[in-house]
Amino acid sequence: MQIPADSVNDYISKIPEERQEVFRKLFDTISDSLPKGFEEGVSYGMVGWQVPLETYPAGYHCTPGSPLPFMGLASQKNFIAFYHMGIYADPQLLDWFVAEYPKHSKRKLDMGKSCVRFKKMDDIPFELIAEVSKKMTVENWINIYETQFKRSKEPASKGK
Repeated sequence: MQIPADSVNDYISKIPEERQEVFRKLFDTISDSLPKGFEEGVSYGMVGWQVPLETYPAGYHCTPGSPLPFMGLASQKNFIAFYHMGIYADPQLLDWFVAEYPKHSKRKLDMGKSCVRFKKMDDIPFELIAEVSKKMTVENWINIYETQFKRSKEPASKGK
């Protein structure tokens, strides 16, 4: 479910009222914890953080001319979704997150490849989200992106 919005505040104002406070807290937790260099904004129908084109002019290979996405938050029909491309791309970070989750939440981890779903607003592990947000710098993310995603998506050169 994408929410058309022009700003973070606009996005939050359009999600169900009963989620707005916890969504804002989650957004602020991430914003306050991310290493310097990421910029916040609205894209792909959610709020998120990306590497600005001024830092990484190559941008995102799937959407040429747009910043490299890193993390996102979305209000879906039955949950809040937290997306972290670093967890998807770095097996060590994924293993750490999966091992730490039960220490911070009494609920079972509900996770896809890069998406963690929070169905119960009263049990979001804010401290863990802050910790995982601190673990990858812009430089780390660009390096992982270039070695794991960008190169593998470019067409293979033709043999002689």
